[in-house]
Amino acid sequence: MRWPAITALLALTLVACAAPGSASTEVPVYDTGIDAEAWARVPAGGFYQGQHDHAATIGADYEIMVTNVTNAQYAAFLNAALAAGKVTLTDDTVTGYYPGDPFRAYKHEVEIPAGEWALMPTEDPALRLTLDGTTFSAKPGYEDHPATMVSWFGAWAYCSFYDWRLPTDAEWEKAARGTDTRPYPWGDDIGAGHANFVDSRDPFEGRSETTPVGFYNGKTYDGYATLDAASPYGVYDLAGNVWEWTGDVRAGTHLRGLRGGSFANYAYNLRIWTVNNAEPQHSSPRVGFRCARDG
Repeated sequence: MRWPAITALLALTLVACAAPGSASTEVPVYDTGIDAEAWARVPAGGFYQGQHDHAATIGADYEIMVTNVTNAQYAAFLNAALAAGKVTLTDDTVTGYYPGDPFRAYKHEVEIPAGEWALMPTEDPALRLTLDGTTFSAKPGYEDHPATMVSWFGAWAYCSFYDWRLPTDAEWEKAARGTDTRPYPWGDDIGAGHANFVDSRDPFEGRSETTPVGFYNGKTYDGYATLDAASPYGVYDLAGNVWEWTGDVRAGTHLRGLRGGSFANYAYNLRIWTVNNAEPQHSSPRVGFRCARDG
């Protein structure tokens, strides 16, 4: 399958992004009513993949998280993994073992050998976690926001710790689109109340930038009305808020897939078929993830 030409440009833009400039500590706190522990079941079968509606098939049922992994969930993982000896805490980084990738020495391919890889920085000002000795916690107000500043290795480690995995590009896309040709998880058009992107003007803009997971669910928060933006399978935040790591390794490279767009993108980057990628050690305040598991 040929990826849209915009992919390379998006990747360059993503890598160049810095932390949100002047996020306030006064972050609004709302109860979205969406359970961050919930999973949605996606059935096996056909669906349309990509901008040109290529017919594709998922061979088996699977489940995918209804929301992104939150800061509270990632902090709990780090604490459990540290206690179990699965991750290591250095001066400014959490590292963990990754078994490595097959290496075929393609042009521009970088070898990813087995060994310790950075999961997350601990001193970056964009991090929404705090570290007290060897105990991680979410910063107050950010507990239900998506975990960011997590590398692909950090996302892989989280999913693997619980015997889950990152969704493939195809699984992510079917969970977002269902079986029709819609360009957005909720349908054909996008407006300010659908998702967290540059035109949303939500209560978190200029503060946290990210919104709590499941925020765009049809509720009104202090006068800000959202639309129910769940996918056909009841999955939230598949467009906007943060890019999401997938389990795919781009053919002939070491780059990993990213889907969905973020709060820093315009509407056209939130379309379901938009594909981005980055090196697996990349971390950003605009990148998060969710897990999948066999059904």
